[in-house]
Amino acid sequence: MFTSREGQRVPDVTLRVRQDGEWKDITTKQLFGGKTVIVFALPGAFTPTCSTAHVPRYNELFPAFQARGVDEIVCVSVNDSFVMDAWKQDQKADKVSFVPDGNGVFSEAMGMLVDKADLGFGKRSWRYSMLVRDGVIEKQFIEPEKPGDPYEVSDADTMLRHLGGTAHHDVLLFTKPGCGHCARAKRLLEENKLPYAELPSSPRVLRALPGGGTTPQVFVDGKHIGGADELEKWLQTAGK
Repeated sequence: MFTSREGQRVPDVTLRVRQDGEWKDITTKQLFGGKTVIVFALPGAFTPTCSTAHVPRYNELFPAFQARGVDEIVCVSVNDSFVMDAWKQDQKADKVSFVPDGNGVFSEAMGMLVDKADLGFGKRSWRYSMLVRDGVIEKQFIEPEKPGDPYEVSDADTMLRHLGGTAHHDVLLFTKPGCGHCARAKRLLEENKLPYAELPSSPRVLRALPGGGTTPQVFVDGKHIGGADELEKWLQTAGK
């Protein structure tokens, strides 16, 4: 049974990390003292859920957390410093600090060290997240104790809602080079401070989309909006 540590101080431990080609000690007092930090812990670097959902979403939402007083987002895993550095580069997660808990001392002190020998992982961290203010755990979201690797409450959106925020819409644009309407759609999104993902289109892709053969084709939260004109209308109403 995992026990919440809300209201308690983060355990006082020292972690061994690799920085600038040298081994250094970093303490939890250094990590959490005098600032507001979000921590999310997970079973392992390069694992599926961690790489496709957990890390990318926290990295993406950092500006929204920062607007609510968060100074830093920390990812903790029972992996060595070399692995964590390689994973950070692979993820292109420049807004997240990757902290190696190579010996599991932090995870064990948190009461979150689990045995995943059945997967060949050995000792690893259970998945959870927490909000830490000046070394004190204010809020902790611990994944339910069930088989496998549950991912239900430690996600970035749950933490953002706890802080009173709402994530931006997920916007996807299908575009092509030299398209003036595509440029207008992107300008509209940027003016409204809505981040977006852009994918190049082709005749076959456009034929498969609801809007026919024109670009851009805009999707918001999985719903087809249309082209630049339709996007402008959406921003005036539902997009607010």
